[in-house]
Amino acid sequence: MTRRQLIVPPEAAGRRLDVFVTEHVSLTRSRVQRLARDGKVTVDGRCVKTGHALESGARVEIEIPEPEPSHIVPEPIPLAILHEDDDIIVVAKPPGLVVHPGAGHATGTLVNALVHHCPDVEGIGGVRRPGLVHRLDKDTSGVLVAAKRHAAYLSLVDALARREVRRTYLAIVWGDPGLEGRVEAPIGRHPRHRTEMAVRADGREAETRFRSLRGLTSLRCWN
Repeated sequence: MTRRQLIVPPEAAGRRLDVFVTEHVSLTRSRVQRLARDGKVTVDGRCVKTGHALESGARVEIEIPEPEPSHIVPEPIPLAILHEDDDIIVVAKPPGLVVHPGAGHATGTLVNALVHHCPDVEGIGGVRRPGLVHRLDKDTSGVLVAAKRHAAYLSLVDALARREVRRTYLAIVWGDPGLEGRVEAPIGRHPRHRTEMAVRADGREAETRFRSLRGLTSLRCWN
C-alpha cells in the first residue's frame, strides 16, 4: 500500500477533490472515485464525496493499493527497444499499433508485447495498462516509456504530474496556425464519445506551445 499526503495550497481552494488529486498524483478521475468509494481518499481524516470543494490548508490523504496481476496474454510482438535497464524500458511505437487492450482490441497491443518481453511489468500501475507511464494514440508514432518496477512507475508519473517531463510532437496541420503560439485549455474525457478527449471546464489543466518549422508544426505539450 502506497500512501500520499497533499496539503491544499491557497490557489487550489474551491477545487473539486477528484480533480485536485488527479493533478498531483497522476491517477485518473475514475480511479480516484473508486478509491474514494472504498474509503481510501480522505480530507482532514474524513471521507467526503469526490465533488467536495477543498479549502486552503486541507490535508488530503490517498491510499493506493499495491499492483494487481493484469492477466494480459503475453504475445511475441516485435519491439523496437531504444533503451532498457532494471527499472524502465523505452520503445519506439509505430503508427497503427494500439498501446493497451480496450474495446475492440483485446490482443495484439504494445502491452501484450511488453508482458511477453518483461513479465515483471504485470500489474504495475494498473491491471489494464501495466507499466505504462503515458500513452500514444493508435495512429501516432513516437517514443513510449514503461516502468518495470513499481517504484520507478510512481517516480515517473510524479515527474509527469509536476511537469518535469517535456513531450515534443511533429504534426501536419490544416491551415495556418502562425509562426508560434500557445494554447491553454482544460482537457478531459469527451462527454458523449468516451474514447475521445475534449476541452471541458472540469478537465485537467493542459498547455500546448507550438512553432512552425520548415512547413511542419512542432508541438511541445505539457498535459
